[in-house]
Amino acid sequence: MDGKSIVRPRHYFLGAAALVVGGVVLGLGLSAGLNMPRQVRAADATYAASAAATSGAIPESPFVSVVEKALPAVVFIDVQKKGGAEDGAGGADDFMRRFFGDQGQGQGQNPHRQQRVPSSGSGFIIDADGRVLTNNHVVKDAETITVTLNDGRSFKARTIGTDPETDVAVIKIDAKNLPTLPLGDSDRLRVGDWAIAIGNPLGELRGSVTVGIISAQGRSDLNIYGGTPQFQDFIQTDASINFGNSGGPLCNARGEAIGINTAINTSGQGIGFAIPINLARHVAEQLIAHGQVRRAMLGVNLAEMTPEIAEGFGLAGQRGVLIQKVLDGTPAAAAGLQRNDVIVEFMGQPVADMQKLRLKVADTPVGTPVNLVIMRDGRRVPVTVKLMDRDTKLASNTPAPEAEKSDLGGLTVRDLRDDEKRQIGLDNGVRVTDVAEGSVADDNGIQPNDIIELVGRTPVKDSAAFARMVSDARKAGRPAVLSVTNTTGTRYVALRLDK
Repeated sequence: MDGKSIVRPRHYFLGAAALVVGGVVLGLGLSAGLNMPRQVRAADATYAASAAATSGAIPESPFVSVVEKALPAVVFIDVQKKGGAEDGAGGADDFMRRFFGDQGQGQGQNPHRQQRVPSSGSGFIIDADGRVLTNNHVVKDAETITVTLNDGRSFKARTIGTDPETDVAVIKIDAKNLPTLPLGDSDRLRVGDWAIAIGNPLGELRGSVTVGIISAQGRSDLNIYGGTPQFQDFIQTDASINFGNSGGPLCNARGEAIGINTAINTSGQGIGFAIPINLARHVAEQLIAHGQVRRAMLGVNLAEMTPEIAEGFGLAGQRGVLIQKVLDGTPAAAAGLQRNDVIVEFMGQPVADMQKLRLKVADTPVGTPVNLVIMRDGRRVPVTVKLMDRDTKLASNTPAPEAEKSDLGGLTVRDLRDDEKRQIGLDNGVRVTDVAEGSVADDNGIQPNDIIELVGRTPVKDSAAFARMVSDARKAGRPAVLSVTNTTGTRYVALRLDK
């Protein structure tokens, strides 16, 4: 070096600057390039996680296990019936008339002909011996009964016993390796619990399952055409029930039968009714053991005590059931019960509902001493009553002999029972039990189960009085004008009788 400054040419500095700028640009490009793969990999991971979640096992319906448990024990019941039963139940039309009146029967027609007509319903097997629980109205008046299992096997069945007063029946098939349906506890039901109805709607759609909830409990005073059960404590459900479901099970979420599907309301939707299984089980046990049901009674006519009645009796706020009448020669009379007594306790349990009290009394073994508490003159009075058999004939309540139909234009009638009078709100009248085919009554469309309240303008007290009034009209050579009431309403019928 000689100490002189080194002079760089101008193009040297321009090249260096370009090199620096190019390096910066290249660095930014590499940085961007390195970041891009990381973003793509993150998106791929998110997509993969979402796909794994959606492709997992779908949660199973809670009703699948119920159906798998219950359906094999549900059966299809095919019945050949003889038409012309007293209550008009016969053939497929019975299922079309289960609620609130006739479905398509015109005035003046008589569907009660002695002919074989098909009918169908459902049921369920309750023990390994082949006993099947169903409705009385399904197998009533049956000449032959065929039971078809869910696996396709068919068997002839025989009737073990029927109980029209609760609409419960037990039939039996002879078969091996039978599935059974466990019975639950209907006393533990709550409104809002799941309800699963299984049966054979329309007699064709076998093994159908519908789901709803328990809509209400303790329904009574239902007017069911074709044979209204006297003892009613129905479960109401919105699980879809259709014609042909009768006799099938209403199940809970554990796959236990909690009721027997029995009736529908043809005027609405989502309103079906089932017999509580505890009531049905008690009836079935007696039918299996004895072929019939024995029921106890106090010997009183009862009425609901409304808040207004309670206030009028000086018992405002008191719940209970009012005694309207004490029948002679009954346990109630022997125990000193009186008209206008209010029953407030039965065997230590509060009493608030007339129908439930009647059920409790009826289900108590005959001869059992029961402890009551009544309100009389504002005081609580304990009373012990020894129950008697409800089938015991009482002189004061024995119906008059049925009149001869040959004298009454083809009609056979009987007296109305006290409970029937209360149910339909009449003090007088007779019920038609038979109509001779081709008679003047038949020609005028009078049917079994119709109620005749008046002859002319005179109330009919009983069957003997009815026979006298019709006979008087015949002797006078004038028609007997009858006031005839059934589920479709009241009409007047003029029977022209020969002298």
